[in-house]
Amino acid sequence: VPILADDPYSPGVFGFDEWLSVTNFFDYDPILSRKGEFEEFQGDSSEIVVAEALKFINKQARADQPSFTVIWYGTPHSPFKAAAEDVAAFQDLDKESRNHYGELVAMDRSLGSLRAGLKKAGIAENTLLWFCSDNGGLPKITPDTVGGLRGNKGTVYEGGLRVPCVIEWPAGISKSRVTEFPACTMDIFPTIAELLDLPKNVFIEPVDGMSLTKLFEQDFSQREKPIGFQCLGNSALLDNNHKIIYLGRNKKQPQPVIEYYNLEEDPHEDHNLYSADAKESQVMKQKMDRWIESVEKSIAGKDYPAGNVDPPTPEPRSWNETEEYQPYFKDWKDRWEYQSRFKN
Repeated sequence: VPILADDPYSPGVFGFDEWLSVTNFFDYDPILSRKGEFEEFQGDSSEIVVAEALKFINKQARADQPSFTVIWYGTPHSPFKAAAEDVAAFQDLDKESRNHYGELVAMDRSLGSLRAGLKKAGIAENTLLWFCSDNGGLPKITPDTVGGLRGNKGTVYEGGLRVPCVIEWPAGISKSRVTEFPACTMDIFPTIAELLDLPKNVFIEPVDGMSLTKLFEQDFSQREKPIGFQCLGNSALLDNNHKIIYLGRNKKQPQPVIEYYNLEEDPHEDHNLYSADAKESQVMKQKMDRWIESVEKSIAGKDYPAGNVDPPTPEPRSWNETEEYQPYFKDWKDRWEYQSRFKN
């Protein structure tokens, strides 16, 4: 749903001068919040957010001012709803899959609009465009969304973690290529900070990610820092081709089920080597335990100068259980994307 003007966690609180956003995902014909003012839009959400982003980008370009723009797509995300022309090529699929892929068609088209807009503004050459997804593919969508890998969104197997990533920067990346270098979204901030030559004090240690700037001109095979994930009580740590997984670790079950995989030899994670390769799996276990300890300190705010997270991490709460949104219920109760919330 659209973000309230006085929301203590709005994009404006975190430094964005202009923002058009919602509390989570958004769909076809969305209601969005422009700095707290609700606006209704018509059409595909991907095309809407790109068109709005280009307005800001063009304004900055005309003023000869550099800018940073984040475009969070609301699709593909359930409930799925795509335009008739975008699902036309998928009539042999079930309804969910048909609309899922239809939403991707619109997203792809919007990316073309974004790139065309940057060229029209005369800033494409020195604009870094970084596209990636936030989680792996969904189950029950056909054709398979994870390329045959194990797991889906919400798991810590490769099907839940591997996502597409494309970086385009004509002035900074001279040759197009595909790299196998392991990277993640934690690398975005260190990369941008290095490109802008920001001082080291912009970081609060520990920094999990690493700058990818060297990768722009030269390929590398080995990553210096492992990549960690936590989701729904499960954890995974990837150190290049070595991967260890903790399943079911929580306060009630402090001792997790442990799995270890060599992704170079077993990309589909079919063979758990935790017992068979005791030496390497114990090395990975030590790294995982240190990483989890570091994460728990960060969550508790012990990495921060004040010793706590400020503003504090909010308690999870659905908008339909939030008093501030109740005045809008009457107008929203018939909106298709909100039906499941009102039924509950």
